[in-house]
Amino acid sequence: MRRRAGWSRVARRNGLRVVVPAAIVVLWQLATTWGWLDARFVPPPTTVLRSWTTWIFATPTGDPYTGTWLRHAGNSAYRVLVGFAIAASVGVVLGVLIGWFRLIADCLDPVIQLLRPIPISAWVPFAVIFFGIRDPSAFFLIALGAFFPVVVNTAAGVQRTPALLVRAARMLGTRRHMLLPRVVVPAALPSIFTGLRLGIGIAWVLVIVAEMLAVKSGLGFAMWDAYYFLRMDIIIVSMLSVGLLGFLCDRVIIGISQWTLRWSRGL
Repeated sequence: MRRRAGWSRVARRNGLRVVVPAAIVVLWQLATTWGWLDARFVPPPTTVLRSWTTWIFATPTGDPYTGTWLRHAGNSAYRVLVGFAIAASVGVVLGVLIGWFRLIADCLDPVIQLLRPIPISAWVPFAVIFFGIRDPSAFFLIALGAFFPVVVNTAAGVQRTPALLVRAARMLGTRRHMLLPRVVVPAALPSIFTGLRLGIGIAWVLVIVAEMLAVKSGLGFAMWDAYYFLRMDIIIVSMLSVGLLGFLCDRVIIGISQWTLRWSRGL
């Protein structure tokens, strides 16, 4: 009986998660069918789905939007993962050091806070000049944009480590140089994972910017190319593709965080 109630709860939650997206799709279809929206500029969901299916599954024929989706999506995912990996590794390490050591915070935090408000698009000319119209430009832009939420959240999580927890660890015999890996970093993990979730979302935003301006492949490039031919269906498909891939990446990080922080469920 208890298991059946658990399954019922899960089904109800999943149903609620589908209600709003389904309602949006229905309203979108009705708006184009009844003429509230011009189907030339906002094609109905049926047209978008048909174009998406052709772009994914059809045999390539020379048409850039036939059977080429996997290549574009793979290129975008590769750039996101490389750029995000750089941002996550550097951001977590620097965030821990900034949050724990006052001297490092005094030296690096002002620079980070000065650079953080600068739009990533402002770095595009430098990326193209130094790296060319190639993947390293995209890596640079994605890593730079995803770095800031990771480092800021990590530093905040380290700084919020309860002093009582540190004192308790010292009383139990933890040596000073082991406080950081054994006490502080585990306590900061929720904030670190929050920064990683924000970072991966920004990475998917920036891959579109990078591929529109600094590289010649990927979903962002396809979106920009479709704009010249007024293929609004392909633009919408590219947007939905980025949203879906970003959502899947976010779910992966949530899954890793739940597994990593399973020890905290009983606290």
